[in-house]
Amino acid sequence: MKPISGGADLHLHTTYSDGYCSPHELLERVAKIGLTAIAVTDHDEISAIPEATDLGRVKGIEVIPGVELSVNYQGQDTHLLAYCFDCENAEFLKHLSLFKNQRISRAKEIVDKLEMLGMPISFACVLKKAGEGTVGRPHIANVLLEDGFVYSFQEAFDKYLGNGKPAHVDKYKIDLTSAIKMVRAAGGVCVVAHPAIQLNHEELLQLIECGVDGIEVVHPRHTPEETECYKNLTRQHNLLATGGSDFHGIPRGGEVLGKFKVPYHVVEDIKARAGFWKTKTL
Repeated sequence: MKPISGGADLHLHTTYSDGYCSPHELLERVAKIGLTAIAVTDHDEISAIPEATDLGRVKGIEVIPGVELSVNYQGQDTHLLAYCFDCENAEFLKHLSLFKNQRISRAKEIVDKLEMLGMPISFACVLKKAGEGTVGRPHIANVLLEDGFVYSFQEAFDKYLGNGKPAHVDKYKIDLTSAIKMVRAAGGVCVVAHPAIQLNHEELLQLIECGVDGIEVVHPRHTPEETECYKNLTRQHNLLATGGSDFHGIPRGGEVLGKFKVPYHVVEDIKARAGFWKTKTL
């Protein structure tokens, strides 16, 4: 029987998207903290999952499949966490490949805009920063910092890369309904990520009406009052109540690993809900 004392962190990032830890480094940290289960939820990318899963078996840590998807909901960028999907589902993989290609095109467009603004950075250097993972704005911000065009990582976003800033380019997003359908067709479940960051109460209720399976209740950016509100919503609507640290690794966001977790039974709840949808897709 799986021990439950360590708890689960269901929102973690690696170098395969915008995290600073490789899967190996992440599992080493998780093992030291004593977590029982984790989900690697890179942005629109699942390449870290096989490596993390294998390492987890060695260290006695359960790794469930996860990904953080960028979706379009009423014209705004909203994030969904998907769990327990089939990592080999052909349609799902096709969509993720499209997301990755669109991210490369977006990064090139951002670099072109920066050059027009008098900040010529190398696109090859940006891709090198991304390494094996999907390229994104954090990699561009790091190159801007290294080349001396900004004094800090945050300044790159505040002045140039953030929403509405001169080098910003909207990223490709699938619509909410299509995202839910895609994940369920792969046997997974969909959870609204960190709602306090991007949604008001009415918008969250509308997402619930659209058929999401859960809400990320525990998150570093949620106040105690918001956490309690989301917990109550999951009870009222029979939804999954998930949570995690949204860990990217130092220097981004400080050391939150191990401080924001949920009981292991949440993993079992996710599996049960995913099992329900798998019976519907057979």
